[in-house]
Amino acid sequence: MKSITATAICALSLSVAVFGPAAAASSGANAGSNGRIAGDLKLIDTVVVIYAENRSFDNLYGNFPGANGVSKASAAARIQRDRDGKPLKELPPIWDGLTAKGVTPPVTQAETEHLPNRPFHVDDPKGFNLGLDTITHDLWHRYYQNQMQIDGGRNDKFVAYADSGALPMGLWDGSKTPMWKVAEKYVLADNFFMGAFGGSFFNHQWLICACAPYYPNADTSAAKPSIAVVEADGVTLKTAPNSPKSAIDGIPKFVGDGNLTPDFYAVNTMQPPYQPSGNGPAADGDKALADPNKPTTLPPQTEPTIGDLLSLKHVTWAWYGGAWQDVLDNGNKQPAPNFQYHHQPFNYYANFAPGTAARTEHLRDGGLAGTEFIKAIDAGTLPQVSFYKPQGNLNEHSGYANIEAGDAHLADVIAHLEKSPQWPHMLVVVTYDENGGLWDHVAPPKGDRWGPGSRIPAIIVSPYARHGYVDHTPMDTTSILRFITRRFELPTLHGITVRDAAVAAHKQKPLGDLTSALVLKDK
Repeated sequence: MKSITATAICALSLSVAVFGPAAAASSGANAGSNGRIAGDLKLIDTVVVIYAENRSFDNLYGNFPGANGVSKASAAARIQRDRDGKPLKELPPIWDGLTAKGVTPPVTQAETEHLPNRPFHVDDPKGFNLGLDTITHDLWHRYYQNQMQIDGGRNDKFVAYADSGALPMGLWDGSKTPMWKVAEKYVLADNFFMGAFGGSFFNHQWLICACAPYYPNADTSAAKPSIAVVEADGVTLKTAPNSPKSAIDGIPKFVGDGNLTPDFYAVNTMQPPYQPSGNGPAADGDKALADPNKPTTLPPQTEPTIGDLLSLKHVTWAWYGGAWQDVLDNGNKQPAPNFQYHHQPFNYYANFAPGTAARTEHLRDGGLAGTEFIKAIDAGTLPQVSFYKPQGNLNEHSGYANIEAGDAHLADVIAHLEKSPQWPHMLVVVTYDENGGLWDHVAPPKGDRWGPGSRIPAIIVSPYARHGYVDHTPMDTTSILRFITRRFELPTLHGITVRDAAVAAHKQKPLGDLTSALVLKDK
């Protein structure tokens, strides 16, 4: 389904009117998840989704007690294979060094040579001994590479198809973080996967739309050079003739590692068509728009989003973007706030174009360091559904942010939520958009063309959460949408219907809707 207009949203609304909300909102086996009736969900009045960046489950929570962590990985799951399928004798160096440019003291490429072929702790006192405040080298986290790294569920080619050598195998002792304590208190989901293969742009789309954005007529547009060149399997990038044969010899090269699939779906980072955008306005164009002739400007999208469906049912909601207004007023700055334009998914959609009432109502300023979002928490004025995206320097993304600052920020937001007037009937989900190219040993469920991708951390926080619980229920990013859909009796987004059918066709367990983490009883 390439493009759905407001007409399709009306059709979804009609399905509710004709068949009732249960028929429209049902997502297969999840409709009666855990035997609960819909009325139980009414105990939750406020849903908050906090979306951090780029960490696999094993990378941060691989030694969490009771979880399916690194110690439970088989010997075969711990080793990495070369591009020819043979086990590597050792891990390749971390190309350009372990730490990001400008980090002092740096860990150089030479210092990372000859690492054994297995996961290693970046903060090991007997190893690199780096602190959680370290900004490391960034890693590839792209649509095709993620699938090639997963290697059919074996997860043994994260190093082979990386631009960072051994770094995908790097782990951290997450027990030193405040959010670890939050996970111990509430629910850690250890079988939760990113909604789509690849990176942040695509997974933000799956959080709000469960869809792949589309670029019509890309082959006759400025974006033509960004169309990927893919093998017949639709999963593997075509290797360039001059690509190093072995991961030990260097970073792989491809004929065309683009942002668009051969049939024009946007799967790697494209820029919003509206400001704030990584692409400025055209020279003589509307200053509120991005230059449509730039190869990475995505045309406005028209698929229904979860926001559209919430609005149809008159459910209040907002997306709080950290530093949103400051960047609009003053431009972006580094290292802070280091606003990431492609982390604002509603800014790609025509329904939220500049000048629309929907944009004013729903795309809100989270404030510098989340101050405006926290004000709404403390005042008890959050809408029924809130999404919060921390600004760049607080999102934990490798290459420009560290774990320590971002994790502390998340824990501070949780502390405010626990004291909010709305807390007694609140559900909070803290998760990461995607794995950031970092290894995880658990195979994702077999789904549809777009995902699910690699395993990521997810923490469910609520007065109704099972305390001190590790939830093994299979879930992915769309499980958040499943909960919102059930709770507010919304039509089901098309992508969720397709995902559920694909999972069932592969004879996989149905993906959950978060209710397995809850005890929904009156208090």
